[in-house]
Amino acid sequence: MLDGMRKAAQGGVGRVVMAVVMSLIIVSFVIWGIGDMLRGFTSDKVASVGGATITAQDFGTEFQNTLYQYQRRSKVPLTTAQARAVGLDMRVLDRMVDDAAMDQRIASLGLAISDATIADAARNDPKLKDASGQFSRAAFDQALRDSGLTERGFFAKQRSAYLRQQLEYSLVDGLNAPKPLVEALTGAATQTRAVDYFILPPGAAGDIAAPTPEALKAFFDERKDNYRAPEYRAIDILLVSPAALAKPAAVSDDDARAVYEKQKGERFTTPEKRDVQQIVFQNEADATAALARMKAGESFADIAHERKLSDADMDLGVVAKSDIFDIAIGAAAFQLPEGGVSEVVKGQFGFFLLRAAKVIPEAVRPYEEVAADIKTGIATERASSDVAAMHDKIEDARVSGKSVVEAAKAAGLEPRSIAAVDVEGLDPNGAAVDLPEKTKLLRAVFASDVGVDDAALNTQDRGYLWFDVAKVEPAHDRSLDDVKAKVEAEWRADQVAKALSAKAADLVKQVDGGADLASLAKSVGAEVKSAAGLKRAGGGDLPANVVSAVFGLPPGKAGSAATPDGRIVFKITSDDTPAFTGDEPGVKDQSEKLAQGLQEGLVEQFIASLKAQLGVKIDQRVLQAAEGG
Repeated sequence: MLDGMRKAAQGGVGRVVMAVVMSLIIVSFVIWGIGDMLRGFTSDKVASVGGATITAQDFGTEFQNTLYQYQRRSKVPLTTAQARAVGLDMRVLDRMVDDAAMDQRIASLGLAISDATIADAARNDPKLKDASGQFSRAAFDQALRDSGLTERGFFAKQRSAYLRQQLEYSLVDGLNAPKPLVEALTGAATQTRAVDYFILPPGAAGDIAAPTPEALKAFFDERKDNYRAPEYRAIDILLVSPAALAKPAAVSDDDARAVYEKQKGERFTTPEKRDVQQIVFQNEADATAALARMKAGESFADIAHERKLSDADMDLGVVAKSDIFDIAIGAAAFQLPEGGVSEVVKGQFGFFLLRAAKVIPEAVRPYEEVAADIKTGIATERASSDVAAMHDKIEDARVSGKSVVEAAKAAGLEPRSIAAVDVEGLDPNGAAVDLPEKTKLLRAVFASDVGVDDAALNTQDRGYLWFDVAKVEPAHDRSLDDVKAKVEAEWRADQVAKALSAKAADLVKQVDGGADLASLAKSVGAEVKSAAGLKRAGGGDLPANVVSAVFGLPPGKAGSAATPDGRIVFKITSDDTPAFTGDEPGVKDQSEKLAQGLQEGLVEQFIASLKAQLGVKIDQRVLQAAEGG
């Protein structure tokens, strides 16, 4: 084509035509810009805030840094798709939009900060200091690597952050929680109530007739979503770990006995223990006199009783010799026969008389009892060296296109197939499925799909876990026939609850009308009980929903609430709110939290007002491209 153009340009007419063509190309560059021509006329603006823009590159960098920081803190891998699903991308963009709005306000106010101030702040940042409290260049360099910034970029970012802080401080400085609000909340926190109550058991609901088919269907239709089947997945898994590869049966008795003899004293022997009692004296003379009385016929307990010692004062408990801190006490106690009393022992904190109330001899577990555990341990240790080789063999098979089942068979291993499991680890009958690395495995399985070749998961015992999603059964509605027994049980429970609620409402009405609570309780075969010192925060013997109901009524009134045992009927018998002094425990912390909440709310309103004035536009197409999706 180029040769043709050169030949055409050799003639007079050709030169004119080529000049026109080149002119049109040049004009197009002038009108559209070379950059746009190269980019295909696409925008790189994720968002605009007034006159400021957030580019795809800026957002992508911030988003990836945030993703990296999250992964470092949580130790959990997070893909871009997962981050988008939990809204992390929009939180990052919202923060960048807020910062852009603040930055424009800062510029309009002419706020500035010196380089020296920023440098001092960096030098005094605790996160950038070493163990001696000095500024650490290594820590600073690591911070640069973590943030993906150059040194100049870091200081530019810090300048913007400090200026935003200045603006925020100017908005909230001196804004404290109003005293009436603190007083009201403190009063609510310190208020206490007492109630008398009784419980209506389910039997008080009376006979509940069987549901008609129409009633059962109506109940089911109103709650159909509650009976919806979750998504189930069929999976094939292969676990390669020291424990999984271990072959205890291949370990000889000679090898196991050698380990037993080597570890018998430390691992398989329970040392002698004694139930030791003690009486301590401040001086040797008193201890000697007490010992003489015991030798004359008085008991150890008689001397302890005379000295007003409780069992807790005397008992050291059932201890091994190594458990006794005072060496002299331990040596003396473990020389005594069962029931024997020691001579006077000089200990670190006085003079002691000791008694060995009971002696529990040393016990050695026989080889036959522990042989299986020893062989399993030996086999597991031996298999550790096989894990890496087996991992490579499985990975080679996977790379060649084999499924987990095929790769396992090729390696001489048995995979495991789970017919159906939901995201909670339950099978269709609601039973828990036994899975290795359950939480990690389920998270990976439900983030994958059929036909996806996922990387092996690392196990806690230095092994590997492969999986294939064999089938996905989407969530779906169940028919009434599928869950009829469950629906009938829940229909009956609902009818009982309604009957109890109606009966309780009638009893409450009678109590408020002046009826005696004890008499009403007796009429339904219940017993009146009391609960005092109830607080809104709970913590007593009554369930939280009952406490909430108690504090939802005026003093002296009656009420009711559902409980696991039926329905409670109560009457408020006392109400006390201590006078506010400002010295109550937690008032200072509460005031500071309230002030912080008010300050944060004010800053949020200020930023929202700025964004409304400046105008915010977000290009979802560019946003998605910047995320890599």
